[in-house]
Amino acid sequence: MISVTILTKNNQKYLKEVLSSLKSFDEIILYDNGSTDDTLSIAEQFSNVVIKQGLFEGFGPTHNKVSAMAKHDWILSIDSDEIVTEKMANEIAKVNLNAECVYSFPRDNYFNGKFIKWCGWYPDRQIRLYHRKKTRFTDAQVHEAVIADHLKHIPMKSSLRHYSYGSLSDFLAKMQSYSDLFATQNAGKKHSSPFKAILHGFFAFLKCYILKRGFLGGYEGFVISAYNSHTAFYKYLKLYELNQNSDKQLQD
Repeated sequence: MISVTILTKNNQKYLKEVLSSLKSFDEIILYDNGSTDDTLSIAEQFSNVVIKQGLFEGFGPTHNKVSAMAKHDWILSIDSDEIVTEKMANEIAKVNLNAECVYSFPRDNYFNGKFIKWCGWYPDRQIRLYHRKKTRFTDAQVHEAVIADHLKHIPMKSSLRHYSYGSLSDFLAKMQSYSDLFATQNAGKKHSSPFKAILHGFFAFLKCYILKRGFLGGYEGFVISAYNSHTAFYKYLKLYELNQNSDKQLQD
């Protein structure tokens, strides 16, 4: 048996579709970090959803905290904007799960209503199904991942459908959140400077728009490349600011 885990905060936009796609699973642990929209009222409509509420401690630590709440050892970790297609659910149901393995799925990422095949957004394979007694997520605040070095990786064929960004506002909100988490995670551990921030921003755009063929994606490809560039710039600038403040406190 498999428990599904989902982290939420103000995720009403896609949540009904997300939870409807998980009707074949007997338990969904939805861990909410202070939603003020209709997230919880939507979740309450599904009999297989168990709502938990608490603090967000960074993506990796929070994923691990929630997996420990599940009644099954097999964990399928799903984001609040990801849809498990019927094909994917059927593939999971048919596989003979092995605790010494982790299972990954490609993601079909959408922005502005379009399936994005450029900018490194496809196939965007993610390990999402694992046995919690054999492995867990890293403790990273952001860009967390299931630890798989000691386990066999099984790539599944069916895709998650991911509504990653619906608008420019979504990009800006995620840039603010991710850059804050990156700076907090690396403060005092990694050197940064305004020049380093500029370099990271420049090369992030170059990598995404040219090397990963974002230019083939038209407007959407340009916006995604610009977002990657700005996120890289601001996360290193915020890290520089935190390091500077920490040095001043030590001097005082």
